[in-house]
Amino acid sequence: MLKKIGKVLLTLLLLILLVLGAYVAYVYIAYDRLPDKQDVAIEQETSEQLKADVSYRAMTYNIGYGSYPPSYSFFMDGGTKSRADSKKSVEKNLRGVVETTEKIDPALAFYQEVDEDGDRSQHVNEVNWLRNNLFGYNSLYGQNYDSPYLFYPFNQPIGKATSGLVTMSKATMTDGKRYSLPIETNYNKFLDLDRAFTATKIPVDGSNDLIAINVHLSAYTKDRSVMEAQLNKLFNYMEDEYKKGNYVIVGGDFNHDVLGNSPEVFGSSKKRESWNQPFPKEDLPEGFEIPVDGLAEAKVPTSRKLNEPYDKKTAEVTLIDGFIVSDNITAEKVQVEENEFEYSDHNPVYLDFKLEK
Repeated sequence: MLKKIGKVLLTLLLLILLVLGAYVAYVYIAYDRLPDKQDVAIEQETSEQLKADVSYRAMTYNIGYGSYPPSYSFFMDGGTKSRADSKKSVEKNLRGVVETTEKIDPALAFYQEVDEDGDRSQHVNEVNWLRNNLFGYNSLYGQNYDSPYLFYPFNQPIGKATSGLVTMSKATMTDGKRYSLPIETNYNKFLDLDRAFTATKIPVDGSNDLIAINVHLSAYTKDRSVMEAQLNKLFNYMEDEYKKGNYVIVGGDFNHDVLGNSPEVFGSSKKRESWNQPFPKEDLPEGFEIPVDGLAEAKVPTSRKLNEPYDKKTAEVTLIDGFIVSDNITAEKVQVEENEFEYSDHNPVYLDFKLEK
């Protein structure tokens, strides 16, 4: 009898190991990075052209794939959930993103964490949602990653997701490109996923082009050399375009503290997460800056930790979203739109700017 039980247990163990082995093999085989310097299609709706010495507004907004209302907590931050509560919840958040965009009324908008398809976002095509509900904008979508099905957490796997960056402009955009960023090469690549930035040229009447760059840097990697390599590639591209005489603006989620002292400003924990290390402003190429005037005084954060539902009194918050601009662009005003994290775990940031003649 004991031998039979032993054989049954051994058979079950072998089956479990076989399933686990097959799943690990699937994850590695299914994982595939997109090629570097990939052309990205642009959907043109308008033919407006920017002009120098005219004020414009840019906005950057990580929409958290429409899945993070204030009640949400995320397993990778120590919370409990891995997927959006429902399709209705995702669509409600996306309506809020659209309404917020219409309120801010940017000429140029950068969105991050926009799912084209995903188990975590209840299979809502958020790229199409933005394009179908925001009018008068040209747009491009650059894929960040297409992850294999991740069977974790076991009680509610986060699943498979195709997600990326959307840039929208009221002015004509040309020559869209997607550039791969360095990532970890070990198993951590399955958690922090692929990374990229997109770039497009926006012609300026009687002048050189405005280069609009949309970026979402790694969040959960603890390998600082990977973060440095990502920034170096971004910086080198910015510098090359600037040396051509172009205007350069970068909007995005930098996953770095752009104030440098956010824990002091917001009274948050002094323990810094991997995604809240100080931005290395000293490494910016000559001729570039991160506009932050007034942000510390206003004390409006752009991101919250998802370890628990949002409570303004206890939430761990920081400022990791914003802009980098070349010195031929005048930054007139930068401000975080206080949304109380109503539609995402991020608040949008907008910048009023002027292209110098």
